Amino acid sequence: MDEAFKTKLVDFVQLSLKEDVGDGDHTSLSSLPIDKLGEAKLLVKEDGVIAGVDVGAEIFKIVDADLDVQVFISDGNKVTVGDIVLFVKGNIHSILKAERLVLNVMQRMSAIATKTSLYVKALSGTSTQVLDTRKTTPLLRFLEKKAVSIGGGVNHRFGLYDMILIKDNHVDYAGGIAQAVQNALHYKKEKGMAIPIEVEVRNFEELKELLSCDGVDRVMFDNFTPEDVRKAVALVDGKMVTEASGGINLETVRDYALAGVDYVSVGALTHSVYNMDLSLKAKLV
Repeated sequence: MDEAFKTKLVDFVQLSLKEDVGDGDHTSLSSLPIDKLGEAKLLVKEDGVIAGVDVGAEIFKIVDADLDVQVFISDGNKVTVGDIVLFVKGNIHSILKAERLVLNVMQRMSAIATKTSLYVKALSGTSTQVLDTRKTTPLLRFLEKKAVSIGGGVNHRFGLYDMILIKDNHVDYAGGIAQAVQNALHYKKEKGMAIPIEVEVRNFEELKELLSCDGVDRVMFDNFTPEDVRKAVALVDGKMVTEASGGINLETVRDYALAGVDYVSVGALTHSVYNMDLSLKAKLV
């Protein structure tokens, strides 16, 4: 876990605890001794790919540095019902304070990693990779994109600041592909920036206009059929990295890969998942 990620995680945990705990966990404070020690196991209740183990362990430590966490199954491994992912031992008030946050995060991340792994499996034997998008839960993007990576996917841009991605609305506001690209190149030169430029095209007319432009790194074929993607990839002929997007699902993703595209982007990796069922079961020491 790099320092930048850990810093985001600490901020996230502090805000989450403020939301959940407020001025105190009055259930635990009123019913349990303050100095009692206990342990708990994190139990898998649904088959899938586990993710967020390192994050969950770190959350326990952020809540209480004296908690002892023992991990048995690492991020990215397949799990089945009944598997024990980790044990946590220490003050029971600390364990209970961290419980829901750890579960919420790991259930969400595991669901994303599991779904991503299905797309990776569908692309097996091809050179195409699956990308995530910015269709993420606000303020949870760093965790959700981490889960995509754990599941074998590739992260697209993190935000609006690390890539110029000229989409349909930008094109329409600018008055066309060529003008939008020209504006972007001028902006990059003026600001001394080295970030890549990607352009979304909606049809072959826009693709032909784009191919007359210099300085573009990637093209996104939006809502093209697999057959149209095959034709579009041939027209690009290696001049740019290629990406297909728009309504691609598990049933169609391999068809797009076989059309020769470098990447497929799938918003559903993060915006349409159901949390994996996990639970934390307590035991007194």
